[in-house]
Amino acid sequence: MSFTPHGKHLIAGNWIAGDTTFRSEPADGPAHDFSVGTPALVDRACTAAEEAFWSYGYTAPAVRAEFLNAIADEIEARGEGITEIGTQETGLPAGRLQGERGRTVGQLRLFANHILKGDYLDQRHDPAMPDRQPMPRPDLKMVQRPIGPVAVFGASNFPLAFSTAGGDTAAALAAGCPVVVKGHNAHPGTGEIVAEAIRAAISTCGLHPGVFSLVQGNTREVGQTLVQHPLIRAVGFTGSLGGGRALFDLCAARPEPIPFFGELGSVNPMFLLPGALKSRAEALGEGWAASLTMGAGQFCTNPGISVVIDGPDADTFAAAASEALEKVGPQIMLTDGIAAAYREGRDRVAAGTGVREVLTSMCVQRSATPYLYTVSGKDWMANKTLGEEVFGPLGLIVRVADKEEMIRLAHSLQGQLTCTLHIENADMGLAGKLLPILERKAGRLLANSYPTGVEVSDAMVHGGPYPASTNFGATSVGTLSIRRFLRPVCYQDMPEALLPQ
Repeated sequence: MSFTPHGKHLIAGNWIAGDTTFRSEPADGPAHDFSVGTPALVDRACTAAEEAFWSYGYTAPAVRAEFLNAIADEIEARGEGITEIGTQETGLPAGRLQGERGRTVGQLRLFANHILKGDYLDQRHDPAMPDRQPMPRPDLKMVQRPIGPVAVFGASNFPLAFSTAGGDTAAALAAGCPVVVKGHNAHPGTGEIVAEAIRAAISTCGLHPGVFSLVQGNTREVGQTLVQHPLIRAVGFTGSLGGGRALFDLCAARPEPIPFFGELGSVNPMFLLPGALKSRAEALGEGWAASLTMGAGQFCTNPGISVVIDGPDADTFAAAASEALEKVGPQIMLTDGIAAAYREGRDRVAAGTGVREVLTSMCVQRSATPYLYTVSGKDWMANKTLGEEVFGPLGLIVRVADKEEMIRLAHSLQGQLTCTLHIENADMGLAGKLLPILERKAGRLLANSYPTGVEVSDAMVHGGPYPASTNFGATSVGTLSIRRFLRPVCYQDMPEALLPQ
């Protein structure tokens, strides 16, 4: 099924054209014009979301589960069109878009099943104790309640799983919160067709049309207006540290501050302990190269740094990684801007004190090729910019002098989404010293694997201390993500007939 975008905003069930347009910049295929959002359109969407909350926020979990499943059905029905426009806009291969669509649909269905169980509500009951001395105790019931309209920002690197109907939207809708999405200008056509799927599901389920709106736009004004709108109660964001921090500050500066759940990126360091490096240095180098270049390195869980103890085994690891990376050809990046930022990041790393080239290449325009550098642990810890994310297939090997310097480097890390230990039985002593440190640095800890690939499940945590995310107590992946858009309410001596379902 072919799909041609019409370029309009979806506001409370209606497709609305704007006064001005921007042109998409597809990696392949025709460009299209899309309306630019305005503060007036944002206000209409937020007002409709607030109106919808008075019905949607009080629906039974079964109603919301039916809605989430209906969205999944409608996305699947548009599968060919989504893949067509998605590959044109992003340059991602069809297989990747199909897999991401499966993840998005599976996420919606998982959340539907999860809320039917009721555990996410964390219900608690302290029965009345009228005869307790010296004071009686009232009847106390606590349950998690939806907070109201939520703003969601589409991500550049996941046009489906972290965008229009992605994790933040699915979590908010599961919680009972209407959603206003600010579409990403890297894939506006993909956002439009997914919005149409949600619109169809709203109609099928007979819900208030204000439960979902999509405002397109390539200006900062749309995003700033959205997070500052007084009817928005929380924000979900996946993107750059600079953009996310600016929006976070706006949320905190509001007359009534609201939570900003931002996932802002990570270098995801891997610690290759001596026993593991000695026994499988070549395999580790090859595995790291494969993870580093997956999707042109455009994953927030991309393992950009490997920490090794200097010596012959480190040389073997570096040589294996370099050989594997050299075989990887140019890959198309998501946007021209992301490709330019990758080249800037490469130049920043290459200019660092003590940084040496292991593998260089030539990336031009929108393509990315791998780069590999090495630096001593001492020089790495002296230059904080080397610990900043480079969004793309660039690897940095940090050679520490000994185990003690490896531990000091772990202490110096900023917040991360993931940290990985590659270990053998002989490494358990050092691993036991590193693990408590890394627990304080990351939301997910791995052993003998690679962090690219985030399972959508009950136990998954995708978040971590700042700057990996703006709220270390939350996750943007997995069923626990629903709790971001709920707040506890206690009902004291409340008649059963008035309690929420």
